[in-house]
Amino acid sequence: MKFSRRKFVQATGAAAGALAVPGISFSQAEPIRLGLMTVKTGPLASGGIDMERALVQFLKERNYTLAGRKVELTVADSGGVPAQTRTKIQEMVERDRIHLMIGPLDTASALAADDYIRQAQLLTLSVAAAEDMTQRKPNPWFTRGTSTSSQSAMPLADYAAKTLKYKRMAVIADDIAYGHEMCAGFMRVFEDAGGKVVQRMFPPLTVPDYGTYLAQLKTNIDAIFLGFAGSNGFRYLRQMNEYGMMGKVKPIGGMTALDEAVLRNMGDEALGIVTSCWYSAEIDNPINRKFAADFRRDWKYDPGFYAAATYTEAAVLEATLKQINGKIEDKQAFMKAVRAIKVDTCRGPVSFDKYGNVVGNVYIRKVARKEGRLVNSVIRTYPNVSQFWTYNPEEFLKNPVYSRDWPPAKNLES
Repeated sequence: MKFSRRKFVQATGAAAGALAVPGISFSQAEPIRLGLMTVKTGPLASGGIDMERALVQFLKERNYTLAGRKVELTVADSGGVPAQTRTKIQEMVERDRIHLMIGPLDTASALAADDYIRQAQLLTLSVAAAEDMTQRKPNPWFTRGTSTSSQSAMPLADYAAKTLKYKRMAVIADDIAYGHEMCAGFMRVFEDAGGKVVQRMFPPLTVPDYGTYLAQLKTNIDAIFLGFAGSNGFRYLRQMNEYGMMGKVKPIGGMTALDEAVLRNMGDEALGIVTSCWYSAEIDNPINRKFAADFRRDWKYDPGFYAAATYTEAAVLEATLKQINGKIEDKQAFMKAVRAIKVDTCRGPVSFDKYGNVVGNVYIRKVARKEGRLVNSVIRTYPNVSQFWTYNPEEFLKNPVYSRDWPPAKNLES
């Protein structure tokens, strides 16, 4: 389905909704115009489509009404191209006059749009994991209810060193900011816990084949950390299995390497693989039980990272709007309220630090078979994980942002 705009309400319906809520004036009776910046083509499309599906599900459950005001949704597809993301956001702001944006999906696109978000003072609930937008260069209009790139990788590194007892590891990720940041955070925590990262590889995001990288993979290691986005984790593991490497090197994965959106296409080769994320469709709380069941009913597979991202951000939006009586036009009041909010969501309890980044649970998961399908079963919960892990925030921010170059890779072997 191809479209650039969806109108869920007519003006008459919006006015009627507003009249029913005390404290909302006629001037505020127009719908809340919500923009979704996602990806529906290219290697990130599977996740981007799930973002839209889950957000529409959230709005349908509430009759497209939040805090007494009707909601009008505009959906834009960047194709995963950062420069195009900025253009699409500008169109939503200047043509469609959105009040708020959920998205974008990917780190590079968030970085490309950073200056425009500041210029337009665009209220943004981000899915993208771009670290510095809530660290050294915090954007005052940007709040993130999902995680930074490394926020789930750092607990997994702790688990790999202390529970799995791994000593020597390799890391591989897409050659984009998200992959660099995730691997850097993993490496720092793993090596601080006594392990060594002895090999790093960063294939291009759109590499057609991983054979060259698999041929280079060391086999005198305990495991390899996969920091892939979109469907690339599935592609890498499929080839790893075809090359007979699964029995030689144990893969463990970051947030999106074995996302539910791609897990449904895998077989027994995925069983037992450990990953970490702030979400699993198997989280046992009332909100998630309903969300996962309804999503599964509509789409015949479990929601994963990308679906849970927009469902979580929508819950944050709803809670914030209730705090400010639906007055989304008051941008300062919105930002003050959203940074102070505490809300229960499908991922568990959510709050925010002073930089606008989420503090919440991170789950260690293991692929298992349940009712004939593969699932990410939760085997451990790290509560109240900050973007700074256990490091002192002030000291953390004195260092460069996580990247290919920082922290220095001290233990690489040729």
